[in-house]
Amino acid sequence: MSMRTSRRIRTIPAIAAILLGAGAAAPAQQGARDGEWRYYGGDSGSTKYSPLDQIDRGNVADLDIAWRWRSDNFGPRLDFNYQATPLAVGGVLYTSAGWRRNVVAIDGATGETLWMYRLDEGDRGDVAPVRASSGRGVAYWTDGGDDARIIHVTRGYHLVALDAATGYPIPGFGDQGVVDLYDGIYDGLDRPAVENGQIGLNSPALVVGDVIVVGAALRATAPAPEFAAGFVRGFDVRTGERLWIFHTIPQPGEFGNDTWENDSWRYSGNTGVWAPMSADQELGYVYLPVETPTNDLYGGHRPGDNLFAESLVCLDARTGERVWHFQLIHHGIWDYDIPTPPALVDITVDGRRIKAVAQVTKQAFTYVFDRVTGEPVWPIEERPVPPSTVPGEQAAPTQPFPTRPAPFDRQGVSGDDLLDFTPELNAEARRIASEYQLGPIYTPPILAGQDGRRALLMLPQMTGGANWQGGAVDAETGILYVASVTNPTVAGLVNDPGRSTMDYVGGRAGRRARGPALPQGCGEIGPLGLPLVKPPWGRITAIDLNTGDHVWMIPNGDTPDCVRDHPALSGLDIPRTGKPERSGILVTRTLVFAGEGGGLFATPTWAGGQMFYAYDKRTGETIWEMELPKRQSGVPMTYLVDGKQYIAMAMSARGEPAELVALTLP
Repeated sequence: MSMRTSRRIRTIPAIAAILLGAGAAAPAQQGARDGEWRYYGGDSGSTKYSPLDQIDRGNVADLDIAWRWRSDNFGPRLDFNYQATPLAVGGVLYTSAGWRRNVVAIDGATGETLWMYRLDEGDRGDVAPVRASSGRGVAYWTDGGDDARIIHVTRGYHLVALDAATGYPIPGFGDQGVVDLYDGIYDGLDRPAVENGQIGLNSPALVVGDVIVVGAALRATAPAPEFAAGFVRGFDVRTGERLWIFHTIPQPGEFGNDTWENDSWRYSGNTGVWAPMSADQELGYVYLPVETPTNDLYGGHRPGDNLFAESLVCLDARTGERVWHFQLIHHGIWDYDIPTPPALVDITVDGRRIKAVAQVTKQAFTYVFDRVTGEPVWPIEERPVPPSTVPGEQAAPTQPFPTRPAPFDRQGVSGDDLLDFTPELNAEARRIASEYQLGPIYTPPILAGQDGRRALLMLPQMTGGANWQGGAVDAETGILYVASVTNPTVAGLVNDPGRSTMDYVGGRAGRRARGPALPQGCGEIGPLGLPLVKPPWGRITAIDLNTGDHVWMIPNGDTPDCVRDHPALSGLDIPRTGKPERSGILVTRTLVFAGEGGGLFATPTWAGGQMFYAYDKRTGETIWEMELPKRQSGVPMTYLVDGKQYIAMAMSARGEPAELVALTLP
């Protein structure tokens, strides 16, 4: 393989600040520090909080675009869904970009490119397991002296360490700066070798002390019950040497192996950590949000509870040893894998100070634990759930339900959830819903056509609720802000030998054609092409983690044009509904910032929009709004250069090169 890097274009004083300003890692629960943004989530605890307050409610209306950075010519095709969040260290932004997943350093004040790096991976870089493209960013490490590194996971699943000042690979790391992440992932195990495109990672690695922790993303629908598994590994940040491996599917002799019945641990796959991880640097603990096993909607080939799938797992980052875990879903059959980094924050509950970790999920629960011991802050109850009617499926008889906080979005579908703008629309919505299986959350998927039903109608849908954008938590108040979607999807199982030799996989046979192609219609399965369920369809909810209470909920985004202009709604006063897309959220000392979201891979197609908002943290009141040149597609961040605060984010549009945009005051 060959490596390509550009030369450093120019030296700026900010580079020196990288080397001189480094020090011990700040506590994970305090948010971004010193006007920088050193982790994907601001800090290693993924709070997405910054105490910067130069931009406040009194002057936010003066925000304007400082610069735009385009990702042209960073691969053979345009990257139209740019999900990265840049890091900011010493006035320089570091991020991944483009279809080839280049790494770039950008002057935070001007948007000028300082250096660029790309690893030439040949055919391996052309085959991606899960929407790889530009990835979601990079990681940063420094020894506090003159060694500062950018840590990068490539499109083809290599781990690279680069000199932060020049972009050149670190010669003493792995093989001239590169570690092949395919190597050694199944050492000593009776599993087939990994094939190109089976494993990758969109999210950045996480550096905990001097250990790089790397997860894995895999294809959702496996071609067979036997598939690649996504184990988690720790590497020495200086040498690239592998230090440990944690088997998310426990092997014989390991805790949890007996939860994979009929020896299904031998061949079952997925169960990776594709979402960003979080860490407490003081404890040396890393928190893993683990995904669903093979495959998303059918578990007949893997009977049992299937630890550590759909679990929050705490490891000692120095050794890889499990400290504690909690399985959020037993034997998952809804594609409710954990998509978000857990948020670490210190809270006070009934007078007791708790080092907490809060995990938001696709199913719209917020699970809150003591991050040291794993004890739930409030009781989590095992409650009976409906059994499966699918041949060969053994659904878990109970699932864990948090008693606090309440769900931040609607769960399950009943007649009360259906569109009711007019009696006629409600009657048609009820008729359409009668074609599907309805029920509370954790109602299992059905065979397409079973008992005359097309499929299960799921709410939240398979992509959430919340998804990879996650939430943001105010490190000073303990209030969590999370964006979510209220829009159902269908879960019908089919036997499809052309796609998989598994008995059943999710299929389109149970899906009803979308609504009529009216010029004003949204193309949905609901009445006259309108949504089937009533709004809000996109929302932001504020949750006080000290009490477990909801503080406020607002629709995020205006009413979509396809609803407002629909002829069936002429003359009606339709309230603000929000748009059905999850927004990345940034919290500062004074405001909550959120866009309408990308909507670029979303279903429905009318999701997202180009508006960017500043909300009052206490009330949810809209303080300011701005139309961006493109849709916000990455989580926003903020930083300081030469005493001036900036807010930057990725934005995208179909058919156009993705960009970073930076906003600042005049």
